[in-house]
Amino acid sequence: MTATTQLPRRSAEEQIRLEAALRDVFEHKLCFNELLGFKVESLDPAAPQISFAMRQELIGHYQHGRLHGGVIATVLDTVGGLAVTVAVAEKFNSETTEQVGHRFGRIGTIDLRTDYLYQGIGKKFTATGRITRLGGRIASVQMTLENETGLLIATGGASYVIS
Repeated sequence: MTATTQLPRRSAEEQIRLEAALRDVFEHKLCFNELLGFKVESLDPAAPQISFAMRQELIGHYQHGRLHGGVIATVLDTVGGLAVTVAVAEKFNSETTEQVGHRFGRIGTIDLRTDYLYQGIGKKFTATGRITRLGGRIASVQMTLENETGLLIATGGASYVIS
C-alpha cells in the first residue's frame, strides 16, 4: 500500500459498535466516571460532550451548595480524553472497535490546566472538548464546562500522549 492509498472507512455497523463501546468505557468501565454520574451526551468529533447532574455528594462547599473543584477538573480531563479518543478513532477510521480500544489504552494526560470562572452552581453540567492539535504523539485539547443555563463555569486546556 502506498502513502496515497486510503483504507475504506469502517462500516456503519462497526461505527455503531465503536460508539457503544466508547459510551460503555467512559460511563461504566472508568469506575470513577460512573461514581460521578458522567454520561456521554455527544460523540461528535468536533465537540464531544459529557454531562452530569448535580448531587449532594458532589458539593464542595456545604454553605453554598456549589460543585467541588475536583469534580470540575475531573470532568474537564475526562471530556478532553474523550475528545482525543474520538479524534484518534476518526484519524484511523478504517480500524475496528478492538483496534481503537487498543489505541485508547495508550492515551494519557500529561498536562492539565483548569480555570475556575464562576461558582459551580446548577442542576446539570455539560463539558465539551475541542481538539486544537492532533499530532503523531501528542494531542492538545481545549475544554469548557457550562451549567444548564449556559453559564461558563470553567475552562481547561490539556495535553495527552497518544502513542
